[in-house]
Amino acid sequence: MANIPWRRIAITGASSGLGRALALACATPGAVLHLAGRDAARLAGSVEACRAQGATVAGTVLDVRDAAACAAWISGMEGLDLLLANAGISGGTGGQSEPAAQVRAIFETNVQGVLNTALPALETMALQPAGADGVRGRVGVVASVAAFVAAPGAAAYCASKAAIQRWAEATDATERARGLRLHAICPGYIRTPMTAVNEFPMPFMMEPEEAARRTVEGLKKGRTRIAYPWPTYAMARIAGALPLGLRAWAASRLPAKPRQGS
Repeated sequence: MANIPWRRIAITGASSGLGRALALACATPGAVLHLAGRDAARLAGSVEACRAQGATVAGTVLDVRDAAACAAWISGMEGLDLLLANAGISGGTGGQSEPAAQVRAIFETNVQGVLNTALPALETMALQPAGADGVRGRVGVVASVAAFVAAPGAAAYCASKAAIQRWAEATDATERARGLRLHAICPGYIRTPMTAVNEFPMPFMMEPEEAARRTVEGLKKGRTRIAYPWPTYAMARIAGALPLGLRAWAASRLPAKPRQGS
């Protein structure tokens, strides 16, 4: 993907799925990419693929739940124009009660993990000179259209995505005074290992490359909320407005989202 306006870019969850696609979309000659992920072998594959496109790339095995490690990762960069906080996990109820350990793991990764990278990145960016557009740096947090509907079959996942979507959008309004921008990235269904286990209908499924393209275009246009594709976004907003009883009834008639590891 040509015409990437940011040179120094950091991406978490870059070893597969949307994270890998975002890395490849940003891997242009002259770009400096900092890629992080938990799977060393898959991360190495992303690093090599981005280097093959002409970017300078550093790969770091990182668990975003480790706040100290995340802060050290950010502080080790020589400037940062864009952070894409993409690392996240999913899990449903499997038609039963959601396990407590799963709930905690989802919040620790999807919410605390985002903050562990986004907060130090914002402080680093605030000390940088502003670019030609008046912006010192950008943070894009990868939420989901699931942020707009409290699906009974994936309570923790929906809640975690809603939390970071709301945080990013609200914080963007105040951080503009420091020359910083935040973006809530809310994709629909993307063909990744995370969605491969789902047995329920997933309309308007996108390939990771298309999702990455739409994300980058939204960032370039400066959109605070980058939600796509619009039919999935619209359905999520409508479903989120349904009475709770009707929503629970509808959920009981669809296949349940699997629990983690099932």
